[in-house]
Amino acid sequence: MFKGYWLAGAAAVLALTTAAQAAPAPQAYDAAVFAAAKSLQPKVVAWRRDIHEHPELSNREFRTSKLVAEHLKSLGFEVRTGVAKTGVVGILKGGKPGKVVALRADMDGLPVAERTGLPFASKVTSEYNGQTVPVMHACGHDSHVAILMGVAELLSKMKADIPGTVVFIFQPAEEGAPAGEEGGAKVMIAEGVLANPKVDAIFGLHSVPGPVGSLFWRPGPMMAASDRYEIKLKGRQAHGSTPWVGIDMASMTADIVTAFNQIAARQINVSKTPTVLTVATIHGGVRNNIIPEDLTMSGTLRTFDTDMRKDVIARAEKAVASISERYGASATFEWGTPNPVTENNRELTARMKPTLQRAAEGKIRDDIDYIMGAEDFSYFQKAIPGFFYDLGVGDPKGANHSPMFDVDEKAMETGVRAQALLALDYLKGS
Repeated sequence: MFKGYWLAGAAAVLALTTAAQAAPAPQAYDAAVFAAAKSLQPKVVAWRRDIHEHPELSNREFRTSKLVAEHLKSLGFEVRTGVAKTGVVGILKGGKPGKVVALRADMDGLPVAERTGLPFASKVTSEYNGQTVPVMHACGHDSHVAILMGVAELLSKMKADIPGTVVFIFQPAEEGAPAGEEGGAKVMIAEGVLANPKVDAIFGLHSVPGPVGSLFWRPGPMMAASDRYEIKLKGRQAHGSTPWVGIDMASMTADIVTAFNQIAARQINVSKTPTVLTVATIHGGVRNNIIPEDLTMSGTLRTFDTDMRKDVIARAEKAVASISERYGASATFEWGTPNPVTENNRELTARMKPTLQRAAEGKIRDDIDYIMGAEDFSYFQKAIPGFFYDLGVGDPKGANHSPMFDVDEKAMETGVRAQALLALDYLKGS
């Protein structure tokens, strides 16, 4: 669930660690994985373009889940559909006993009007929270699904030699369920996706701007916890020419925005861990000459530290209560269910680093900066050891969530290699 930008100037920031590290010893199956990923690339590209042209919003991924389920069934997998509404789970049981590893891809698009000019650009519209909106794969989830479909086909050909079980998780609603609904990783876990069979570790990737085919991450906390909030303000309606007769809602919201900016800039120690408090929407009023009685603000809080999160929440609530009282208004502050910090298991991350070094032919970096974007992959990581990493997909004209976001499809071959080798190496070492 990307909220903000992933890496500022990724191409400049990402000094890949190629020369400084000795190449890890290859495994016996590396050549087969590389060859299979290369031969599958036309299929993976075709799947990605088809999914890109037909994006679906959270909890509405009906066409995508059907495509995935039919593919997995054709490979002879045990397939479960309707998990967390539209999720699909495929189970590949290897020919030898061993542990269970899971690979995850998210499927949902965003309410964004595409402006890439691609021949397979989305023209889809859908309903979102009562409004008709354009839909686009503006965060790379189309590539995630296509990559994991390719991995499923690749590993199905190696089934007899796999020591254990691979669970393929195609997840809906990573971007957040519509108002009044639940969805995403949390619901999949509640419905037993990690329990039958019991999964020992999970891996996931995300397409982001960066050198094509590079892989990058950080051990421990990598992506922020995210909180959604909504502030409902009630004042007193008046004519725009006589603001003193009512309560000037515009001035009050301006004071709240200023107070929030001061919290993050002047009241907490942001040198400890990054913290961002943002006002994203302000809605109220119907005419230019009527001061409204009701106004709603919403936004997001991003943190890495539990105590700092509690402190910022308390300061924000105190600021809103104080400002609204000063204006003679009332305020209700509502916080949504947060996504936890996306935290890579340090032992697992260190163990699998040579795997990703082989998959990306040395183009890796494992010490990137904190990312203020959020990911509900974090729920999987709270339940079992998990490792989440980024796949560089070039330098698109727009970052994630932009109407210009695109994927250099050559990077997907690296993604297929990476996810396949992670599963094989993990099971081999178990």
